[in-house]
Amino acid sequence: MRRLAFCYALVAAAFVVTAQAQTLSGPALVKLLQAGGHVIVMRHASSPSEIPARPNPDNVPPERQLDEQGRASATAMGAALRRLKIPIGEVLTGPAYRTRETARLAGLPDPRPVTELGEGTGSMQAVSKTQTEWLQKKTRERPRGSNNTVLVTHVPNVTAAFSEVPALAQGEALVFAPDGKGSARLVGRIKIEDWPGL
Repeated sequence: MRRLAFCYALVAAAFVVTAQAQTLSGPALVKLLQAGGHVIVMRHASSPSEIPARPNPDNVPPERQLDEQGRASATAMGAALRRLKIPIGEVLTGPAYRTRETARLAGLPDPRPVTELGEGTGSMQAVSKTQTEWLQKKTRERPRGSNNTVLVTHVPNVTAAFSEVPALAQGEALVFAPDGKGSARLVGRIKIEDWPGL
């Protein structure tokens, strides 16, 4: 048990170091992403905290969904990724409608919902230790080929996995560079509304 706790502390310490590292933005970040090999962890786009009175036809049973700003920003982000020729490989989302809608409107290829990126027992609630460890591990996995991996999730998941990083705004993303040896470095942070200007 002590050994397990020690290993967990080492993993957490590694993320403290990487989270405090200087991050890139603008053209330097675009160049890194164009080369592939990164993991983009993003919070879903703008979504009101209530279930809509008139949900989208495919939102059954009704859940929270993106608002007008969220739909527009997700679409614009996807268009920017394609214009910048940033290669996207694996795309995983949480099961919640708003995470799946973000990926769909961004036109990300073959998004697949996984429970590990899902919410806690209620909206904005803490997630399990298993989910936290899974997300940390996923950011350390180098994507196949020259692609980037995209993970669309919720703010409690990101906060639990990377507690040293200030909370993400809706649609904001962290960019991690896995080294292929079990570690990852935080190399960028980008708000969803900033993608079109890159």
